[in-house]
Amino acid sequence: MTDNRVRAGERNEDQFTAMLESRTSALPSSLFLGAAIASIVGSLTLQIAGKDQKALFVGQWAAPFLLLGIYNKLVKQHGSDSTQSPANS
Repeated sequence: MTDNRVRAGERNEDQFTAMLESRTSALPSSLFLGAAIASIVGSLTLQIAGKDQKALFVGQWAAPFLLLGIYNKLVKQHGSDSTQSPANS
């Protein structure tokens, strides 16, 4: 049976991804948490105002904001395409 797993350092990201990661890593992780909380509050406000469809639309933004925050945190902690462990760099 063939082992198809990709190991650390085996594949590199392209320069576009590296550029995006270098720019977005400058953003604080709290920005993404704040955006998620704002979408929840906005959704609640729209729900109270009786705009149910808009409330659902805005409320669904919370999860992507949190995922972007996790990705941002991972890039900050582990870097992009790290081929060495932090102890070896």
